[in-house]
Amino acid sequence: MSFFYFSFLLSLFIFPSASQSLRGVLIDCGAVVDSVVNEQNWVSDYGYVSAGKPKNLTVDVLDYTLSTVRTFPLKNNVFKKFCYEVPVYRGGKYLVRTTYFYGGVNGNLNPPVFDQIVDGTFWSPVNTTEDYWKGMSSYYEGIFKAVGKTMSVCLAANSLTDSDPFISALELVLVSDSLYNSTDFNIYGLTLITRSSFGNNGSIIKYPDDEFDRYWEPYGEHSPAESFSHVSVSGIWNHPPAKVFRTRLTVPKPEAMELLWPPAPLPNATYYIALYFADDQNSFSGRAFNISINDIVFYPNLNVAPAGMVVFASQWPLSGITKITLTPVIGSSVGPLINAGEVFEVLPLGGKTHTRDVIALEKLKESFKNPPPDWNGDPCLPPQYQWTGVTCAGGSRIRVTSLNLTSMGLSGSISPSIARLTALNHIWLADNNLTGSIPDLSSLSILETLHLEDNQLSGEIPPSLGNIMSLNEIFLQNNNLSGQIPSSLFGKPTLNLRTTPGNPLLSQPPK
Repeated sequence: MSFFYFSFLLSLFIFPSASQSLRGVLIDCGAVVDSVVNEQNWVSDYGYVSAGKPKNLTVDVLDYTLSTVRTFPLKNNVFKKFCYEVPVYRGGKYLVRTTYFYGGVNGNLNPPVFDQIVDGTFWSPVNTTEDYWKGMSSYYEGIFKAVGKTMSVCLAANSLTDSDPFISALELVLVSDSLYNSTDFNIYGLTLITRSSFGNNGSIIKYPDDEFDRYWEPYGEHSPAESFSHVSVSGIWNHPPAKVFRTRLTVPKPEAMELLWPPAPLPNATYYIALYFADDQNSFSGRAFNISINDIVFYPNLNVAPAGMVVFASQWPLSGITKITLTPVIGSSVGPLINAGEVFEVLPLGGKTHTRDVIALEKLKESFKNPPPDWNGDPCLPPQYQWTGVTCAGGSRIRVTSLNLTSMGLSGSISPSIARLTALNHIWLADNNLTGSIPDLSSLSILETLHLEDNQLSGEIPPSLGNIMSLNEIFLQNNNLSGQIPSSLFGKPTLNLRTTPGNPLLSQPPK
């Protein structure tokens, strides 16, 4: 594992006005009307999600947006995802935050544990029990790049889920390209572990102090804290709010200062770490110190200046308790300080289903009047959360290899776009209420089985089916097909063709 050390002393970026509006969407899940909360516009989740039920909590809440939730049915839906589809700017970098407050909405004593997913990537499990019993809501935050015109944020029951998954709020905020720009967001996302304003014993720092509405939680209780206002931070490319530089943790003498931060043990993984520093210009006297994490040098001989600095590592391995030590260099006359810090777990992205297959399935979904409720988000990814009836395979190019929607009660028609799923081996759409004609499937050169029996399909059997040499089963019985059976389907000893019973208007080809 290679370590990356960087420090910056910048004056190129100017902090934008705090009055600037957030660019993104704030969704009040389960709400039926839009609202304004703390001078921010929140919208109902109508139009962003097609499944689940909106519900009102019957307990008192501290924030209006926590008074409603949307729940998603657990029954028969383990490892099935239900997604919000939010319009985004393709290629934009987004802060994604999900908020949860249970409020006893399912009738169980404890909130359920479930999973959350962004596009094709497993984001994290959701476990809000500890916060809930403290009377608090829980939030999860990540930074992800938009790979399409929409971003899907999904909830899914897992094997430990004991009641309906739920969500209180969903926020997607477009952030500056400069934020966390040492991370390659084409292959990684960032999921927040902690973000702290050191020496702050007050409230969370957020919008409008933070232009992107990041939450900087107080970290200073029972710790040496000092508040000062004579700083002139001109800008740091991660755009921390100026307010976090008004407090700090420090020690009065030139001696080492230790922090057990983040406050909770960490799983063995790779992390993005950013530490922020600014000295009081009225007392600046050459403050310099070494930074180590778990007794490994993180950055040596840091000279803190009033203009502000950030020291970061793009990929740093951590596990268990984390100890940060700030040790004055020899000859320093003052102790070290620290103003703020962020830690993210570096999350390898799960990839995406082949774009052509996604478009084809979306059009097929539109042709069904009642598609499966989990047909949202990425069809194939994460692998354990594939769409109902969809089987996928492949490495760097994830393709759809079979469709099995037998006896799903589907109505509507079969879109011709199904022929664009060129990796299909099997199509099973039997025992539904599908109408219309059988589309031309000649492009499906590796199709082996086609089961369309027990529907209400009409029209003629496409002669092009006879050109698919891999086909060994065609079941079309109990439909309303007419015309002659194509002669191209006869004389193939390996083909099992069934057209009866049913199809009374269908005739054999002349001999």
